[in-house]
Amino acid sequence: MTPAPLPPRLVNALPRTVDLRLVVSDMDGTLLDGDGRLPTGLHEVLARMKEHGVLFAPASGRQLGNLQELLGEIVAQGPVIAENGTIVADGPRVIYTNTMPAPAVRQAVLATRRLFEQGYDVGIVVSGVERAYVERRDERFMEQVRRFYASRQEVDDLLTIDLDNVVKAATFDFQDVERGSSQALMSAVTGVQVMAAGIHWTDMISYTASKGLALRALQEAHGITPAQTAVFGDYLNDLGLYDYADLSFAMENAHPGIQAVANYTAPANTDDGVLRTISELLRRTPPGVGPRPQGPGTGPAARRPRPHAAT
Repeated sequence: MTPAPLPPRLVNALPRTVDLRLVVSDMDGTLLDGDGRLPTGLHEVLARMKEHGVLFAPASGRQLGNLQELLGEIVAQGPVIAENGTIVADGPRVIYTNTMPAPAVRQAVLATRRLFEQGYDVGIVVSGVERAYVERRDERFMEQVRRFYASRQEVDDLLTIDLDNVVKAATFDFQDVERGSSQALMSAVTGVQVMAAGIHWTDMISYTASKGLALRALQEAHGITPAQTAVFGDYLNDLGLYDYADLSFAMENAHPGIQAVANYTAPANTDDGVLRTISELLRRTPPGVGPRPQGPGTGPAARRPRPHAAT
């Protein structure tokens, strides 16, 4: 199945030729459709990417195990950025992790408990590298947890787990987080980044972690530059990606903060925006033999592209 062509305005705005070596895409609201399913035609597009020597890396707030379960062979031998950049795997190997300070994990757990006592319908998930832990266990909450965490363990008290090896704490709110719970967590949890990661999730990760820094680690591992990188995102936890890619796309359904920093706007996730855009980029990419190594001092450097009006 060949994806539909892009709008002429975007087609005309893209470079005539690109040296594409790496495509990084967020999952929910970006690659996945409105029902959270992989888009039809994904495997065909990935096969074409492989022919051109282009790597594909999902970059998600989801757990590594969840991404491996959802994507299967797609990530079995390739790179993946999980837990909002706190874990990077390259095939079967985890090549990078970034943990939270233990005091911040404790603050996150206690703050979420206080919000629940105050009437907020919230629960927290605390993630280690291998599994996630929860103390709220009602079926309504666990239904949300199972969507994003394949490897999980229920405990009586989250403060009894190993707090020194936590990569992310994420609070789920059945209401919109911008109605108050996210701001409350920002005030209560110190020493880490606290960010809205969707309508219902607030993520807390190390100050030195982001999807962008995880992308940089992948670029350095494979000798790829920002000029050879395309990124796709829709929400604020994707912001870091845009520091390390010249071919930067906000989804049409993206948060205004993402649209402000992206060079281009791709069609919405409900309109196969990622696959349609990749297909057009591949048409402009000469066939290759895989990512090309670089010499000393020529590795990728951070730079934020200027906003572009193309859609």
